[in-house]
Amino acid sequence: MIPFFPKLTDREVLAARGPKALVDPWRPIASFVEPERQADGRVQDVATIFLANRECPFRCVYCDLWRHTLDEPIPRGAVPTQIDVALNEIRTATSVVKLYNSGNFFDATAIPPEDWPDIADRVRQFERVIVENHPLLIDDRCLRFRELLSEGGELEVAMGLETVHPDVLARMNKRMTLDDFERSARFLVEHDIAVRAFVLLRPPYLSEAEGVDWALRSIRFAFDCGVTCVSVIPTRAGNGAMERLQAEGFVSPPKLTSLEYVLATGIEMQRGRVFADTWDAARFADCTTCAAERVERLRQMNLSQTILPVVECIACRSGFLA
Repeated sequence: MIPFFPKLTDREVLAARGPKALVDPWRPIASFVEPERQADGRVQDVATIFLANRECPFRCVYCDLWRHTLDEPIPRGAVPTQIDVALNEIRTATSVVKLYNSGNFFDATAIPPEDWPDIADRVRQFERVIVENHPLLIDDRCLRFRELLSEGGELEVAMGLETVHPDVLARMNKRMTLDDFERSARFLVEHDIAVRAFVLLRPPYLSEAEGVDWALRSIRFAFDCGVTCVSVIPTRAGNGAMERLQAEGFVSPPKLTSLEYVLATGIEMQRGRVFADTWDAARFADCTTCAAERVERLRQMNLSQTILPVVECIACRSGFLA
């Protein structure tokens, strides 16, 4: 146990926040196309749509997705309209779509169930539809939405595992246990719904070495639960609560070398796809000379699921034998 580490409450997490962005409920937050390796080895374009909706009710200390959310339930019909806008803007033939909503797809105050048929009509053309959801909100609602896609693509649910360190997880204000995650993952797998997991690299209260170790333990746990894809996300500041913990000495950003090691080791497990989140990843590098090349190496490893040669840098001597 680590009882001397603080456990922030909902009130403290909210008090540490800055202002939200202005969000239009009839337009998506963002939409874009990016390549992603599929379970069968193909690299396919994926349409990713960040939907505007009501804020997630779980106040996780590390999350900054609340910035682009609404305080009230979204109007009926708004989400299908957002999807129309996004697909019209993308105008690229893709076979996979991610409907990410900064929270939980099966939260009725975020995505009205009355809109499910219209949503399904718009994404039935895709081979696979990926949504994100909290493990505590996994139940027959997932099956009912999947039935609406039955004539079209498969459903995949992405869930935040974050870490299998029990004391750290208990302090993330996620209100979830490892048993909760395992139970939800197995429920989905038993009903032929694929599962992907998000794992944090160096969450609060862990040293750099501990962060790497527990990230790898978390990847193994996810695969043990039937997960087929794991995304490793470097823990970032930017939501207020993380700045507070950083100022108090309870969290530091991970190193790019740690992300490289965790990705390579995860791929070597050969138990499923392992991806490194490369968004703004250069900020975690100690050397600006080789940062961009090393981030590109991570992107290529994401796509190939193979270990590529390390980047050799004269400035920092990385990749050279001592």
